[in-house]
Amino acid sequence: MKVQINQLQEGCILSTDVTSLTNRPIITKKTVLSKQHIKVLHAFLIREVNIESVLVNGQPFQPGEKSEEYHEENTEEKATPLISLYLKSVQEFKAYFQSWQSGSQIDIVKIRKFFIPLLERVVNAPSELFMLHHYSTKKEYLYHHSVTVGLLAGFLGKKLNYEKGEWIQVAIAGLLSDCGMAKVHPKILDKQTALLPEEYNEIKMHPTHGYKMLQNLPVIREGVKLGVFQHHERIDGSGYPLGITGEKVHPFGKIIAVADVYHAMTSERNYRSKQSPFKVLELIIQDSFGQFDIPVIQALTSGIANFSIGSKVRLSNNQIGEIVFIESKSPTRPMIKLDLNGEFIQLSKRRDLFIDEIMTE
Repeated sequence: MKVQINQLQEGCILSTDVTSLTNRPIITKKTVLSKQHIKVLHAFLIREVNIESVLVNGQPFQPGEKSEEYHEENTEEKATPLISLYLKSVQEFKAYFQSWQSGSQIDIVKIRKFFIPLLERVVNAPSELFMLHHYSTKKEYLYHHSVTVGLLAGFLGKKLNYEKGEWIQVAIAGLLSDCGMAKVHPKILDKQTALLPEEYNEIKMHPTHGYKMLQNLPVIREGVKLGVFQHHERIDGSGYPLGITGEKVHPFGKIIAVADVYHAMTSERNYRSKQSPFKVLELIIQDSFGQFDIPVIQALTSGIANFSIGSKVRLSNNQIGEIVFIESKSPTRPMIKLDLNGEFIQLSKRRDLFIDEIMTE
């Protein structure tokens, strides 16, 4: 029998596989549903499923019996794990992006409705924010990237002492920074191998496409539009689409630029492997000197350092250890206590080693 997700309860038994848009099973048939299974279904925006007419305890299933209770639980944001809220937001953004590909106009009211609750949760839980890159997949990288860049931009805005209204605006600009990708040919977006020069040139048009998509929407502030248009500009003039320099780049553009590069480099993408936050931060500081705004990089560095004490990490030589101290002069090279023998290693004195991965629990 087919039922709505809000009607499900613990003990329901799936009679068919539940698949996503990729046709891969999210949950296989014959699974006895738990609360966590039901939350996963909500996170993937599944509307209805097929279940057996009896529960696992042999009692007949009564449609709607638990729907009010479950709805009540989900209306309390704090009762929903942040990762569930994040994954649901990624799927909602995906649905909006696909509608933009079909020619629909951006509805900022709907965007705010799904994004702001997640943003407000994340800025108060930065340790979880800096672990979100683990959930990004090659297949759905664009959607994960947009949502996480928005969250990072909002977090950085808050670290830079923006008023709440302003850091929300820079977060929305980050979320929409790649909306112009909806005007790029899907074959280029989905390409699994390195782009040809002409394909890359089309990709480089997405800030312009994005600005045009937002240009005539009066409810969107000019700073948001400029943040979208300028997030690939660089202070030294090496960016695009205009190659402007210094103070000509809007503050929102400077913030999103750092959030964009950071998440891209820490995520798994087509023809590129992910790297650890510490290594990426080191590369941004060393290899991109002069391209990014120093206060923004300092805010990112501070954010990573604040949550990292006590984190388990894997070094480039595969040894596992715990971050015990971060020196302000070398924030990307903290002191590590090795699990194997309790030895302390100061990475600032061991240039042959670096943190390869921050390990999830």
